[in-house]
Amino acid sequence: MTKKRLGYVELEWTCPNCATRNPGPNKFCNGCGAPQPENVEFEQALEEKLVTDKDLIARAQAGPDVHCPFCGARNAGGAKFCGECGGDLSGAETRQSGRVVGAHRRDPAPDVNCPTCGTPNPAGNRSCSNCGAPLTKEPKPAPAPSASGKAARRGLPLIAVLGGGLLCVVVAAVLFGLVFKTEDLTGQVTAVRWERSIPVLALVPVEREAWRDEIPAEAQVGTCRQEHRYTSDEPASNAEEVCGTPYTVDTGTGVGEVVQDCVYEVYDDRCTYTAMDWDVFDVVTRTGSDLDAAWPDLNLAADQQQGEPTEEYAVTFVSDGETYTYSVDDADSFGQFELGSDWILHVNALGGIASVEAAR
Repeated sequence: MTKKRLGYVELEWTCPNCATRNPGPNKFCNGCGAPQPENVEFEQALEEKLVTDKDLIARAQAGPDVHCPFCGARNAGGAKFCGECGGDLSGAETRQSGRVVGAHRRDPAPDVNCPTCGTPNPAGNRSCSNCGAPLTKEPKPAPAPSASGKAARRGLPLIAVLGGGLLCVVVAAVLFGLVFKTEDLTGQVTAVRWERSIPVLALVPVEREAWRDEIPAEAQVGTCRQEHRYTSDEPASNAEEVCGTPYTVDTGTGVGEVVQDCVYEVYDDRCTYTAMDWDVFDVVTRTGSDLDAAWPDLNLAADQQQGEPTEEYAVTFVSDGETYTYSVDDADSFGQFELGSDWILHVNALGGIASVEAAR
């Protein structure tokens, strides 16, 4: 998957002393003047606009900021000495980076009411246009208590969830009983039948479908159409770029990088073609109503060959006036069912024979 860079936006940090929202690059609070703490998290602005300031972009690309181990002041990632106290930054702690802060907010955000005078202000304002008071970040409402699980999140009553689950269990139990619960009946063999078939293969023109580069050289190509063949993580020829929702990543500098995850759906020619190949030309079949199953006689021409044989065996039982048919897998097992012999039939609730055993 390719990360496509769309640009950079200013993040914000909220002062823990006065709750003022500050631009991400600011080292000190605009409301009370307190220095930015080391553990404060950068957050998305209510409305994100791509920045054009080359210095700000260069800072974001230089790597996350560091905090001076002596005075705690925040410095750019490439700094060697602290801009506040002059201390050596070789042992400075690097700010965390790479955290996804949220989906990119490119649409206009609603106005923010000043907590001091109530005046509506554009979302991009950090101080009131009327009274100058800082526009603090409104606290998030506490989530309402709810039952856990997907059903509760969808608003379904718990009783409905339990009732639905119970119904599924009952239905499954009924189906299990119909298929697997059996009744033992005594049945007598009244008829047997077998069928054996051998397909005859010949070289004939066969129409198939494949990607153009997989078609045999001697084949005649028919119609072609463009189809999605595979998905690539990297740009490729004849590919359609498919990208997800843009999102903002914390660079650790107070500036966020707006990126998009993209893949490339590669299209290719899918064609019909005609080629000579072995295919079923005829099927020779032999049937019987006895236990002496035999294969049909096969006379192959010089340009023919034998295909994969198939065989089917069926036994008919009568029990209390009811007729049941049972399929047998192989000729050896089939040979046990002598006409007039008695068998124990294990019959399920659907009327099918699950298994049989010889009556003693």
